[in-house]
Amino acid sequence: MSTTLSRSNRKINVLIVDDSLIVRERLVAILDELAGIEIVGQAGNVAEAVNAVRKLQLDVMILDIRLPDGSALDILRNIKQAKAVPTIIILTNYPYPGYRQECLKAGADFFLDKSIEFDQIPILLEQLKQAKNPVTDDLGLR
Repeated sequence: MSTTLSRSNRKINVLIVDDSLIVRERLVAILDELAGIEIVGQAGNVAEAVNAVRKLQLDVMILDIRLPDGSALDILRNIKQAKAVPTIIILTNYPYPGYRQECLKAGADFFLDKSIEFDQIPILLEQLKQAKNPVTDDLGLR
């Protein structure tokens, strides 16, 4: 489902989708320090996320699995029709194998445990920016 990021100096446009304002603010603070990473939007629910995907040019979407009006699966199913589907990083406090399988099957590219892999987000984005194949052993690539 991911788009190919072809140039090493390419700017990465990121959408953050999480119902927790604290998590969104923490991600923004971390990612604002990275050169070439631009937060182009934030969403706190499924409807806002789907609307943002339709309106924004995204390279990456960081997506919580549980949202007030649905789940990451609802978003993944909805955006399959988009012209350019971003790289999807699921960042969740619910790292259950069943959720992981469902998300990856629905098109997510990565599935990370928010409680222990949060700090992997900048590393992963940097790897995507450099157009390298990310290390997948611990990061949940299909």
